[in-house]
Amino acid sequence: MLKYFYLTTTLPYVNAKPHIGHAVEFVRADVLARFKSQEGYDVYFNTGADEHGQKIYESAMEKNITPQDYVDQNTANLKIMLEKLNILDTIHFIRTTDSKHIATAQAFWKKVFDNGYIYKKKYKSKYCVGCELEKTDSELVNNKCQDHPNKEIQIINEENYFFKFSAFQTRLLNLYESRLDFVVPEIRQNEIASFVKSGLKDFSISRLQSKLPWGVPVPNDSAHTMYVWFDALTSYISTLDWPENSEKFEIYWKNGTPTQYCGQDNLRQQSAMWQAMLMAADLPNSYQIIINGFVTGEGGVKMSKTVGNVIDPTLLQEYYGTDAVRYYLLRHIHPWDGSPITYDSFYKMYNGNLVNGLGNLTSRLMTLSEKYIDTIHLEDTLADDDFANYMNSFRYDLACDYIWEIISQIDKEISNTEPFRLIKTEPEKAKDLIRDYVQKLYTIGKLLLPIMPETANNIILAVRENKKPKIALFERKEKFSI
Repeated sequence: MLKYFYLTTTLPYVNAKPHIGHAVEFVRADVLARFKSQEGYDVYFNTGADEHGQKIYESAMEKNITPQDYVDQNTANLKIMLEKLNILDTIHFIRTTDSKHIATAQAFWKKVFDNGYIYKKKYKSKYCVGCELEKTDSELVNNKCQDHPNKEIQIINEENYFFKFSAFQTRLLNLYESRLDFVVPEIRQNEIASFVKSGLKDFSISRLQSKLPWGVPVPNDSAHTMYVWFDALTSYISTLDWPENSEKFEIYWKNGTPTQYCGQDNLRQQSAMWQAMLMAADLPNSYQIIINGFVTGEGGVKMSKTVGNVIDPTLLQEYYGTDAVRYYLLRHIHPWDGSPITYDSFYKMYNGNLVNGLGNLTSRLMTLSEKYIDTIHLEDTLADDDFANYMNSFRYDLACDYIWEIISQIDKEISNTEPFRLIKTEPEKAKDLIRDYVQKLYTIGKLLLPIMPETANNIILAVRENKKPKIALFERKEKFSI
């Protein structure tokens, strides 16, 4: 029986070039999608661009271009990064300005409204345009958002539509209690459960069209546009053509264990707000929410242009190659706690683990094999339980550790047995050793397929053809600088 797996990232808010945090989320999700495909699942992998909202509208006005032209440019930059990370061809890409998404967002609104969970009222609130979220005084420092201290807090004083978030406290807590791994890691599940237990406040889900014309129109009320979060969250089902294509939705959402990758700053939106919205629309909840830790600069300092510690993943890819970037983000950035990355740390990793490690092993071993071995009978062994468990628990860092331990073991064995010397005195014994090492290299290639697909395929091809790769897997380079 065919198994289905639905996976989505958050949709980056395209008000600027994508950054290293986006790259981490995309690469991790891509690895999971590829691994699930290897396990025999029919995988639907979704991502895209969040293109509405006040921040985008104001940025476009500052540049004196239309919001559509502005998002077209930035979405093109996002697709470039996805292509450079070897992800673009594996995904279904949706934009929140797509007509089918707008139709879904409006149909979802109508469903929630008809169910009695949307109402209209006058209110006054503090609002951070940078976060596109309302802020309480306890969340502000000197009346500034801690994440966007350069932006003035705005005061909203108008009549808007509200979502009855407060009605879902018990149901959300029941969801968390019934699925202790609904949010991964556990510390984030505890965090969101604590947030919900403290009490939920209804939140505004519309803006006056006269003040914010760049958004999805509210059904049956042209004076309002949808709040960007309410609009964007529905992209996870608009990609499945809900509600028109009920079969597609049934296959991938109801039966496909919908799994969400997102950053630490999206915990509330994905694991509480979106889940309550699904409940309000009588739709099944997500299956699992995976929360990434923050990527930082040297010394754990948050990345910012002002500090000058921002890492551009596209520049790294252009200099070191796609798989080098994928490898670093997967092995050297902790999935939950986050980790620092600098151009210097990347350079040291590249030389130590890729050039001198995997690359050198492949070159020296295939040189021996091509010279001394006529035929090799390869076995397509499956990943053992340890490796599969690492992958299915989203610990790609440990999966990489597992592979590099095999690499280290082969290096030690070659140093100890010296088949390049033994071939002169005990040729058959030396050939058996080489065949064994080549089989292990082939297994490494198979294990690397979801992690470093280009490198993996180059290794597999070299082994099958019994030839040293014409081009080194990882070319030695000078330290990168900008």
